[in-house]
Amino acid sequence: MDFDDVRKVMEFLPHRYPFLMVDRVIEFEANKRLLAVKNISYNEPQFTGHFPHNPIMPGVLIIEALAQACGLLSMKTLTEQGETFGEYYLVGVDNARFKRSVVPGDQLMLEVIHKKNRRNIWSYSTQATVDGELVVSADIMCASKESTK
Repeated sequence: MDFDDVRKVMEFLPHRYPFLMVDRVIEFEANKRLLAVKNISYNEPQFTGHFPHNPIMPGVLIIEALAQACGLLSMKTLTEQGETFGEYYLVGVDNARFKRSVVPGDQLMLEVIHKKNRRNIWSYSTQATVDGELVVSADIMCASKESTK
C-alpha cells in the first residue's frame, strides 16, 4: 500500500481541511475495492452547530467521505493503468440508508466497491461502518472532468 497516510491521500484528492474526509487508505485493489478510514474528532467544525449538546456527524458529510473514497479508488486505478485523471465530481447518490449515528471518537470505515464505468462515469456500491456496525450504505456515481491515456 503506498497511500496509507493523509499526505499520500492528498496527492490524489484536491480537498483540504476542513473538507478532506479521508485520513488514510487501508486496502486497495485496482478497479475493484478500496477501504479507507476517517477518524471522527470533536474538534471538527461541524460539531459546533450539529449539535452542540449532542455532537453527531451530518449524514451528508458521511456521504461526502464515501464519495472521496470512490474518487481515490478511481484515480489510483487510472494511475496504475498509466492514465491521467482530471477533477472528480460526485454526480449521483441512490439508495442511501442511514442506520446509526456517528459521534466524536468513532472511527469511520469507508468501503467502496467499483461496479462499472462508462466513459468518465464510475458507479460504486458503498458502505460506512463503525466497529463493524453499518452506519450508511449508498450507491454512488462520480464523473471525471477529463481522463486520457
